[in-house]
Amino acid sequence: MPTLNSEQRIKNLLRLVAQQNASDLHLVVGRYPTVRLDGKLYPLTQEAVLSAEDTKMLSDGLMTEENKKRLIADGQVDFSYNFEEKARFRTNVFYQKGNVSVAMRLVSGRIRTLEELNLPPALYEFTHKMQGLLLVTGPVGHGKSTTLSALIDFINHNQDKHIITIEDPIEYIYEQDRCIINQREIGKDTKSFQDGLRSVFREDANVVLIGELRDLETITTAMTAAETGHLILATIHTNDTSQTIDRIIDVFPAHQQNQIRSQLASVLLGVVSQRLLAKVGGGRIPALEIMINNHAVENLIRENKTYQIDSVIETSLRDGMISLDKSLADLVQRGLIVVDDALLYSSNREYLQMLIGGRSE
Repeated sequence: MPTLNSEQRIKNLLRLVAQQNASDLHLVVGRYPTVRLDGKLYPLTQEAVLSAEDTKMLSDGLMTEENKKRLIADGQVDFSYNFEEKARFRTNVFYQKGNVSVAMRLVSGRIRTLEELNLPPALYEFTHKMQGLLLVTGPVGHGKSTTLSALIDFINHNQDKHIITIEDPIEYIYEQDRCIINQREIGKDTKSFQDGLRSVFREDANVVLIGELRDLETITTAMTAAETGHLILATIHTNDTSQTIDRIIDVFPAHQQNQIRSQLASVLLGVVSQRLLAKVGGGRIPALEIMINNHAVENLIRENKTYQIDSVIETSLRDGMISLDKSLADLVQRGLIVVDDALLYSSNREYLQMLIGGRSE
């Protein structure tokens, strides 16, 4: 499309992403513009292959002058991009081999409920807690932020609270209902997750959403806030409950780890680990591991026996817990996903095959 200017070209691409309900747009030198749809990448072969000049011009059309400066200084920059007031994109512009690349994630303008996301309404139980720490985990791009947005919006419409979000960048925009909601973006409203989180102690917050637990100071402050009357909702890039707990503990120096185990055991409300799988007939559907902290789990955390938590999850279905393999098996048995996809995400393939009765595709 050499006759179109960069502004019109990026608008056409973003309009296409929104129309096709794709999740991502990638702009990389030497490739066609590429979208991700239902987890798979599709090159837009009706477009021209991108040159270095193309990606530079297209990215310049997305960025403010401040973002351009941060790109040059840091080699990458994160920001939100509003497209014609109809769609929002979480955007990352970065250098690779001296050229500019762009990755844009479409953020739904409407916040969906747990039911609409095919998530169990039982997760709303976490929103009724006055204090504590809820962690939503899983790989990048598997819906952690979307799940948390459903919980935050449920609080917004059903409780009278002050909610503060600390995000990098801001994704979902909440319309204040019964709650006061302040949304703070890293680099724009506060310097870092640590600074933003420290300030909530002086801002009369009830509920705090942390975009990501990244480092020792953020984790320390989050656990302190969870102890002192705040409900903390956060994401962390781990695969399951045991790994999540071990990751948090391992961030701390060895001489502090026993103390942190005790603190985490008392403040942790639960861990929700999720994967998005291709749904039969189109779209994607989540599989979940849900751990709800109880006396058994609390003792295992304190005693450094996190490897035994999987057994507690397996035997606590009546308490609302579920293992990832049981969740996957349920989706297969309901005809919502295929066996081969379930096996890709299974933590114990033999056990999963036993649960689904040896079905194969």
